[in-house]
Formats: sequence, structure tokens, C-alpha cells
Amino acid sequence: MDQRGFYKRSRQYTFTMTVLLIFAFLSGLVTIFAPCIWPLLPIVLSSSAIGRGHRRPLGITLGILISFGLLTLSISYLVRAFDFDPEIFRYIAVVILIILGLILIVPFFSRVVEGFVSRIAGRFGNPGIQNNDFLPGFLTGLSLGVVWTPCAGPILATIATLSATRNLNIEIILVTLVYLIGVGIPLFFFAYAGQRIISKTRLFNKYTGVAQKIFGVIILLTALLIFTNYDKFLQAKLLDAFPSYATFLNDLEGNDVVKKELNNIKNNNVENEFENNDLFNQNIKAPEFVGITNWLNTQKPLLLSELRGKAVLIDFWTYTCINCIRTLPHVVSWYENYKDRGLVVIGVHTPEFEFEKKTENVENALKQYKINYPVAQDNNYGTWNAYSNQYWPAKYLIDKNGFVRRVHFGEGEYKETELAIQKLLGISDETSEMPDMTPTTRNTPEAYLGFLRMNLFYPNGAISNGTHDLTLSKNISLNYFSLGGKWEVANEYSKTMQNSVLEYHFIAKNVYLVMRPGINKSAKVKVFLDGKPVDSLNAGVDVSSGIVIVDKDRLYELVNLDSQEEHTLRLEFETSGVEVFAFTFG
Repeated sequence: MDQRGFYKRSRQYTFTMTVLLIFAFLSGLVTIFAPCIWPLLPIVLSSSAIGRGHRRPLGITLGILISFGLLTLSISYLVRAFDFDPEIFRYIAVVILIILGLILIVPFFSRVVEGFVSRIAGRFGNPGIQNNDFLPGFLTGLSLGVVWTPCAGPILATIATLSATRNLNIEIILVTLVYLIGVGIPLFFFAYAGQRIISKTRLFNKYTGVAQKIFGVIILLTALLIFTNYDKFLQAKLLDAFPSYATFLNDLEGNDVVKKELNNIKNNNVENEFENNDLFNQNIKAPEFVGITNWLNTQKPLLLSELRGKAVLIDFWTYTCINCIRTLPHVVSWYENYKDRGLVVIGVHTPEFEFEKKTENVENALKQYKINYPVAQDNNYGTWNAYSNQYWPAKYLIDKNGFVRRVHFGEGEYKETELAIQKLLGISDETSEMPDMTPTTRNTPEAYLGFLRMNLFYPNGAISNGTHDLTLSKNISLNYFSLGGKWEVANEYSKTMQNSVLEYHFIAKNVYLVMRPGINKSAKVKVFLDGKPVDSLNAGVDVSSGIVIVDKDRLYELVNLDSQEEHTLRLEFETSGVEVFAFTFG
């Protein structure tokens, strides 16, 4: 490379890295608004309010940032070097918080600690230590940083992935530092402003002793939450209650420059033994699992770093996705055929809708589709973001050295995928004769009935959030639907109210609809095709005598024709409260 090309490449690297650092800083700044940090704010406020001046808020802030940053970047190295359970840090944090809480509540503990600090101050000849608010604040912050898990966007997911796989580099350390600076600025001002407001309140000054005991109780309750792991449950519930934050974070960090630089950091220009060909279309290091909320069909969480020497197939799916469902028999077959020959299959269940986050619903799907391989619930899109994935289904085939060698999105190419599996395993067998059910004709496209993604409502494309009294349109255009009666439109779904009906002018062989009974245990829906009750020849598997019973949160097959045909589907809902999410066609 000539000197001009070198400088041009250097300038381009500097620009993209600068953009990444700017967005890492912005991502840290907005963390104060994230549901994942809300459980920490009461204890941050309580601990800050006890002191005077800026030292205690500064100590808490630095403690949180230092412990979180050091553990995030080094925990994998520490565990490997000293072979210990990282949960010990949680228990240490619990002990520290209990001591701090008891100091505020029980005078005896307060006197003991004051005496201890006085002796240290006398030994070092520095009486100022005794009145220093920084140290207790710093200890509190260290404890909180150990157990805090921020809401992960693409940037934090990359940090966690490279840390977990012990692939740190100077770029990821720099990104982490800038992210933490962004977190620290609003966190310090929150703690300091809260302290100032409380200290200026006359009622607080009048009852200082009582207030300290209340703050001590808050700290002890936090310790109990951490000890029982209920803090993680609370964080997950808050994130579920405010899903728009995850969308906002992905939008903030999702620009092309940031994605490109994150991929460069993850890949780090590492070569691998295979060359790209028809079977192997990728050559990048596989990201580690990040932010998994639950594991099914396995006794312990899995790590790719512990699966070196094996071929690994990762399947991103969700149980109401018909495209995913059609691929599952192939994935199950590969698992059964090759599990004893070195193949590990891991399903990553990343939900499209809120109800798909329920473990019970996913467990029912595993039984229904006879899935016996491990499945990770990626409810907060941590692993999805780590892989920069955008599709259901998506398959990532990883070789024995931990490199992604083949990626395929959607249905099809089952033979090629199986041949790639065999090549990675070093075997040569006949491939499965299972038929490929991938649609070969153009059907009506997928249609969403929630406001955020509704675009096929006739005639306006979409209708706004809220309650509507609607009249069915006549002469609905092909590929569009219309609603009649009273409906409540929400972000993800439309909910039936009074005399609710739906008509869809479609062209397809099969019609599927994602529904949930809502507040009902079950609900009846009448199914009509071209104005007549759908008969047994054309009814989907979930329809009997022209009626579908909605009793679970899942995908329902409404129509099953002999071939692709054009018809008008009509649904009459006898029960209010049924939530309808999305149509798919096959």
C-alpha cells in the first residue's frame, strides 16, 4: 500500500472510530432514562442524601462506574485464572450493603464503625478521614456496580461479547471508558441534585435521625433484592413494561457507521483456515451469547467459548413465525442425526411480540415442535444485537474454532446447510430427504395489525392508536384488509370490542393469524371464505366446523387450500378482548 493509501485509510478509521465513540457517549448519557437503572436510583438517592457536599455523590458514581467497568472487561479473565464462581461478587455486594444499612439504623454499628475509622485516622495522622463522605459512598457504588446490568444496545452488546470471549482490544476498552463517562455525568448530577434538594427540606432537617433510618431500610431492602436475584426480575419487568426504550436505543446506535466499526472491532481482521465458497459464505468470529434471560432444555447456561472443538448451529427463531415453524423440522432432524457426531444446536428465541417473552409459552412450543436441543430466551435482544441479526429465521453455522462459516436467512437451502454441517464435522453421508416446504409462488405479504407496523389497512394503510367504530370497506383491494365494528388499536395488536369483524382479500394457499385470548380463557371466532363458512376441505388445522377456538397465545392456521388461490377471508369475533397481531401467508 502506498503512503497516500495508508493515510486515506487512517483518516477513514479515525472518522468511523470517532463516530462510534460519540454514539457510545450518547448511549451512556441516555442510560439514566433506561428502565434497567431505575431500581438503583432509590438507593443512589438514599445513600447520597446522608452526606453533605459533593463527595458522597461522587463516591457513589465513581464506585458504580469502576466496579461495573472492571468486572465487565475482566470477569472472564479472572474466572479462567482463579476458577471461582463470579456470583461471589453479588454476595460481597450484599454484605457491604447490609453493613451500610445497619450503620444507619442501629446506633451500635455506627459507633463501632466510627471508632474503627478514628483509629485508622490516628494511625495515618489524617483526622480528615473520619469526616470524609467519599469512602462510604464509594463502597456503596462498588456494591451497586457489581450487580447492575444496563439495557444492552449494539454497542454494549459488543463490549459484553468480546469481554466474555476474552478478545479485548484497545478499541473496545476505549469505547467502554467513553460509555461509562456518558453514564457517570447524569448519574452524578442526579445524586448531587437529590442530596441538595433533600438537605434543603426543612422536614428532613427536623427528622434527620428518622430519615437516616428510612434510608437504611431502603439499603437493606436493596440487599435483599440482590441476594434473592429479584433485582434482575424487576429489571426485566420494567424493560418489558417500557419496550420503547429498547427500540430507541437500537435506533440511536443502529446507524451504518456504528455497525461497520463494531463489526471491525469484533472481527479484528482474523484469518481462518477455510476459504469462502458455495457452502461457506462467512469468516468472522462468532459473538458470545449476551443478555440471555433464561435457558431451556439445558442444565446450565452455554458459552460458545466452552464449545470449541464442536460445530455449532445457532437458529434465531420465534414460535409464532410461520417461516420459522417451517424450518424447525429440518433443524430438529439435523440435531437428532448429528448430535452424537459433534454438532451442537442452539435455538435463540428472540420474541417479536410481548407475549412471546413468557417462558411458559416457549416451553409449550418446544413440546409442540419436539425440540430437545437447548434454547436461549433472548427477550431483550442482547444476542440478536451481538450478531447484528435482522431476520426470523436466521441460521449461523460455527466451526470448531469459533468462526461463523455459513449464514442463511429465511427458509430454504436445507441441503446446502446440511452439507456444510457434514463438512465441518468431517463426514460424508446422504443428506435428509425431508421435503422443502419453502413457498415458490408470490403470496400476499405479511400484515401487522398493530399501529406501529400496520400498512395494509384498506384504504388508508393504517389507523391510529385508540378506540374506533369502523365500517367494513367494500371492494377491498388485493392484499389489503378491512375492519368493521368496534376495535381498540394498540402498538402491537388490534383488540376486538363490540361486533368486531375483519375481512382480508388475499392470494395464497395457507392463511395464518397470530392471536391471543387476552382477558378470556378462550374465545370463539367464526371463519368464512367468500361469504360462506369455511368447509373441512379448505379449513386450516385450527378450524373445526367453521370456528377457531382461541385459547393460547400462538399462531393459528385458518385456511389450507389445495393450491394458491385468490379469496376473501372474513372473521367474526363472538368475544371481546381477543388480540390479533399479524397475518402470514404460505
